[in-house]
Order: sequence, then structure tokens, then C-alpha cells
Amino acid sequence: MTDNRTPASGNPATAGDIGALRESVQARYGEAARRVATGAAGAACCGPADESSGCCGATSESWDPITANLYDEGEAAGIPIEALLASLGCGNPTALADLHEGETVLDLGSGGGIDVLLSARRVGPTGKAIGLDMTDDMLAVALENRERAGATNVEFLKGHIESIPLPANSVDVIISNCVINLSGDKRAVLREAFRVLRPGGRFAVSDVIVRGALPEPVRRSMAMWTGCVAGALEESEFLGLLREVGFIDPSIEVTRAYTRADAEALLMGTGIDLAVAADVEGKIISGFVRATKPGAPAKRRVPLASLATGAAGAAVACCAPGCCN
Repeated sequence: MTDNRTPASGNPATAGDIGALRESVQARYGEAARRVATGAAGAACCGPADESSGCCGATSESWDPITANLYDEGEAAGIPIEALLASLGCGNPTALADLHEGETVLDLGSGGGIDVLLSARRVGPTGKAIGLDMTDDMLAVALENRERAGATNVEFLKGHIESIPLPANSVDVIISNCVINLSGDKRAVLREAFRVLRPGGRFAVSDVIVRGALPEPVRRSMAMWTGCVAGALEESEFLGLLREVGFIDPSIEVTRAYTRADAEALLMGTGIDLAVAADVEGKIISGFVRATKPGAPAKRRVPLASLATGAAGAAVACCAPGCCN
């Protein structure tokens, strides 16, 4: 009989465990991507309650409190519907991350590409948005979405977030949307994030976080791991790991706190007794996690077009603050 349990802690003890977790995550999210690609709109995690499959949460065709209602209509305007349907996150990192024109942004576990496309808008044509994902089906959906959106400053890479295929000191901002909890080695993920960020670079991710110990049936359930809960870091542990790998000023801003009804929705279809929801209530949150890599950030280059005119169209001297220094 196949053992469907996960390790009790956030970091599995063996490489074999990590490999098994990756296979389970790839299978779960690969299937979600294929449903989007084939037009099965019912797979939409960002859709209304009666259309959500709980891609990141429960395995049943029911509303998932983690993935529902993350993007407003203004943000979604102009984004391919397939990117929205493939959105399996727990937050909206691009709305909270302080992105600037000309910056390079890396999205860890980019899925169908919605956060990459939204970031590309914010950094503009002089910036770049990069998505990293390990699942071929998701990458195929993301590449199609890039073409549909006509985004010329977007790139998607295949790889693992524990071993980012980019050089050190190469990106300004790292975002992620409900993906770090899925990793079998969070310390490696954060270490790699620190490595590829430039001095002064920002870590700005949305993720599921727990407060206190989760019940044993939840922690040992593979369905709850691929559902973004069993592998979630405890709040103080997350902050501690960020400091351990070198980040400064780590913080967590709560964006959603889940009720007992939410916990029951997450447990649906997992085989866990719904009575366990009473012990889960108040222990699961979605949060926006911020931290900074020490060092002075490089001064951003001002696009030539913006040097010619000010806000009202008047000529701006190149000796103005931020222009040439």
C-alpha cells in the first residue's frame, strides 16, 4: 500500500522524501494546468465559489478559501483568462510588492504566469519579469499566456526553487504566491533567494503560514501538503529562517485568517475527519512576507524618455535629482 503521509516537519529528512513531494506537487498542478489548457473552466481556483475546484486546497469540487477572490477586476483587465484560471495562489504579491520601473522581478513557482504578467506591467519595458516553474504543463500554459498578452519583457524558466537557474546578484525583487510551503526544503529556497537578489534586493512573497502546531492528521496528509497547508512554516520559524540565511528586517503581514468553516472546506475530500477543523481554526493564515538583502541597492537607471519631460511635459535638466547621479 502506498504511504500517503508527509514528514511531520517543514523539511523532509531525505532526498527521497523531497523527490516524492515534488512528484506529488507536479502531478497535482500539472493536472490543473491541463484542465485549463483543455478549457475545463471549472478548474479555476480564482473563480467564483461555484466554479472553484480547490486546486490549492481541498481535492473536492468545492470552494477553496485560500485561492478564492485574489485579484480585482482592474488588475485582471487585459490579462489572458487562462492566466486567471491557472492562478493557484493564496495572495496577490504584485499588489503589495513595491515594484519600480526598470527592475528585474523573479516569481518563484510562477504557474500559469499571472503574477509575472502583472509584474511586467509594473516594471515597464525597461524592466523584466521572470517566472520559474518545474512543471512542464504549467510552463506551456504560461508561455501561451505571454503570447496572448503580447508581453515582450517576460521570460519563463524551468527549474526548482531550491536551485534557481540564475546567477548571483541578478534580480531586484523576488515574489512568490503560495509556493514556498510546497517545497520540501524551505531553507534551500530562502538561501537561493538570498543568493540571486542584488544587494538591497527585496523578498516579497505571499504564502500560507501556521500559528502553533497543526493536528497530526493534517501534518501527515499528502493532500494537505499539496493543498498548501501541511508544509506551511510556522510564523516564527519563517522569520527565523529568513534571518538565518542573511535577510534583514523580516516581517509577516496577515492578509487572510481562516475560520473553522474555511478549515472544513480545506479538509473536504482529504479523508481527514472534519471534526479536526476545530483544532485547525485560527492556526492557518495567508500572509505577505517581506525581507531585505543587506547592502545599498544600485541606483535605477531612468529611461531616456523620462529624462526629456517632467510630469507636466516641461523640460527637465539632467542634473535634477535621480537623473544622472
